[in-house]
Amino acid sequence: MQIKSTNNGVIAWCDEIAQTLTPDHFRPEYWQSNDAIIGQSKGRYTTWFVEYQTQQWVLRHYWRGGLIEKFSKDAYIFTGMKRTRAIAELAILETLFQEGFPVPRPIAANVERFGIWYRADLFIELVRGADDLVAFLSKSTLTDEQWQQLGQTIAKFHARGVYHADLNAKNILFADDQFYLIDFDRGELKPPNTKWQQANISRLLRSFNKEKTKLASLNFSDNNWQSLLAGYQQMINNS
Repeated sequence: MQIKSTNNGVIAWCDEIAQTLTPDHFRPEYWQSNDAIIGQSKGRYTTWFVEYQTQQWVLRHYWRGGLIEKFSKDAYIFTGMKRTRAIAELAILETLFQEGFPVPRPIAANVERFGIWYRADLFIELVRGADDLVAFLSKSTLTDEQWQQLGQTIAKFHARGVYHADLNAKNILFADDQFYLIDFDRGELKPPNTKWQQANISRLLRSFNKEKTKLASLNFSDNNWQSLLAGYQQMINNS
């Protein structure tokens, strides 16, 4: 990761193609004016898919959640550049990507300060042809072997000490028989521990059950979950 100063903050980048980016590049209006938006994902807020030269990127702004959102939608207290949400996430992604973990390729992060506050944005590479698991399971099924593969994938992250702060079905992508984990905001690399690992797994199960209540036809069952757990435990035992 390399970092350069801007008028109001810094831009960090992991890919040479991103070293000429300016803060304007982290604003959707820039891509709209250049007719370079190729898609979007709508949740509480919009995530933009853009095309830059020969690459396709995902642009995500950091928004607040919970009660504090009523007071500040996207401003965070600045406690050091490496502790900003964007640069911390970019650093985790860079480490995991270089180690061969199935995560999106990290591109760049933007942090802009104002007083004791900052706002931030992140670019990652778009995983082409991928659906999140909720979208995928709403129209298709996974085999028992693929559910086991998912469990094994999560176990590899856990064995490495990767704590995912929001492990849910929408933060798992599936493309070309490969699972990817995304959204490492507030994630950590820390010593493996059964307590936080099991809390992570329980969070994922709650996510699947929640989505199942929203869409009864979602292709998720207890048998699927047991296959996932079997794959997970097998990998943990062998690590």
